[in-house]
Amino acid sequence: MGGNTMPIDERTLTHRYPMLMSIIPEIREACDLLERAFRDGKKLLVCGNGGSAADSEHIVGELMKGFIRRRPVGEGLRERLEGLAGSEGAVLAEHLQEALPAISLSSHTSLISAVGNDTGYEYAFAQQVLGYGQPGDVLLAITTSGNSRNVVHACLVARALGLTVIGFTGEGGGKVGQLSHCLIAAPDKETAHVQELQQAIYHYICAEIERRFFPE
Repeated sequence: MGGNTMPIDERTLTHRYPMLMSIIPEIREACDLLERAFRDGKKLLVCGNGGSAADSEHIVGELMKGFIRRRPVGEGLRERLEGLAGSEGAVLAEHLQEALPAISLSSHTSLISAVGNDTGYEYAFAQQVLGYGQPGDVLLAITTSGNSRNVVHACLVARALGLTVIGFTGEGGGKVGQLSHCLIAAPDKETAHVQELQQAIYHYICAEIERRFFPE
């Protein structure tokens, strides 16, 4: 979180990327789905390959700590930490930030390589959805083509377990789009352009979710 960070809002997003006007309703819907899940004590799972794997980790980084706003921990936790460790607990509380629970399925190298070696890389995300996923959780499935097999398989398991699936793709949506409750399809087909638009979109979503949970 930077002190001089410019607030990210819908007007700024569409001013910088006017082509996103056509998918603003879907972006709003994704924000609402995430808000509902977090308020219900659920979590977000995120997956993608290559650049989308980096985006998965980036999104988790914005949600699990302060992005634009301060997120001081509650007084109850602060008092318990002080009771346990005195001044050290107080310092710890001062340096912690409230989190919105999110896990990048693209980050677990040992598990991904184990699944890839034993059963096949195309099952690596699906296996993790099976292990982590609970009804009411959200899967954010990132694939510029919409057809990455390991992401499609993750969506299938998510649907079977009762998770909400948000597809995050390029134009058209592919197979992931067909499996999504909400599809954010960036209006472009070139991978690099799609990824540029996706970063702008998820920065907006993370900022909007943070605003809803941590009003200043």
